[in-house]
Amino acid sequence: MNSATGKLYLIPTTLGDNAPLEVLPISVKKVVEQINTYIVENEKTARRFIKKISSGKSQGALQMFHLNKFTNPLELPEFLNPCLHGVDVGLMSEAGCPGVADPGAEIVKLAHKKNIKVVPLVGPSSILMAMMSSGLNGQSFSFNGYLPIDKDERKKEIKRLERLSFDNNQSQIFIETPYRNNKLLEDLHNILGNSTNICVACDISLTTEFIKTQEASAWKKNKVDLHKRPTIFIIHKN
Repeated sequence: MNSATGKLYLIPTTLGDNAPLEVLPISVKKVVEQINTYIVENEKTARRFIKKISSGKSQGALQMFHLNKFTNPLELPEFLNPCLHGVDVGLMSEAGCPGVADPGAEIVKLAHKKNIKVVPLVGPSSILMAMMSSGLNGQSFSFNGYLPIDKDERKKEIKRLERLSFDNNQSQIFIETPYRNNKLLEDLHNILGNSTNICVACDISLTTEFIKTQEASAWKKNKVDLHKRPTIFIIHKN
C-alpha cells in the first residue's frame, strides 16, 4: 500500500442526544480532532456532533461530502480522492456505527478496491447492544432491515422469519420507521405464536432506555409506547 495514502476512519456517533464521551472512547475524540474531511449523511447533525466532541475545532476548516438517498452513486469515488492525496477521511453515520445498516458500506467497499486502509473505531451499535441485552441466541442471529409495509406481505414475512428462527435456532432482528413502531409491535404479538419471544429494545444508551424480552402472549397484556422512539425488534421461536 502506498505510504502516502490517507486512511478512511469509520467514526461512530451517539444513538441519541447524549454527551458523546459518555458512550464513546477518547480515541474517537482524538481522531475527530485530527480530521477535517468527512463523508456524512446530514451535514448539520455531523457538524453538531463534531462541535460537541471537539468544541475547539474550526468549523470553517471542515469539508463535507454528502452520502444519503439523494447521492448519485457515480459521485462516490470522488469522496475518496482526498485519501489518494494523503489526506485522512472520516466516514460518519447519522447514528451509531458507519457501514452497519448504513449507506456508508458502499464507501468502505470502494476504499478496499482502491487499497485505502479502513480503520474502524469503537462505538455503540444499537443492533449489537439490543442482541446483547435480549437474552436470545447471540451465537446465531440475522439482521433483516425493514419489514414490508403492505399488510399481507408483512404478515407473510413475519411468519417466514418465525419459521426461520425455529428451523435454524436463529434470532431474527429488524427495525421500523419510528412512527410505526407501535403498530409493528401489535402486529408481532397478534401474528406470532404465543410462546415466541419478542425483544423490544428502545432508546438504547439514553436515559429513556427500555429493553424487555417476553413471549408474544405477555406483550398482548403489557403495553409500551414506542412512538417516534428508535427501536430494535428481535424475535426467536424455540
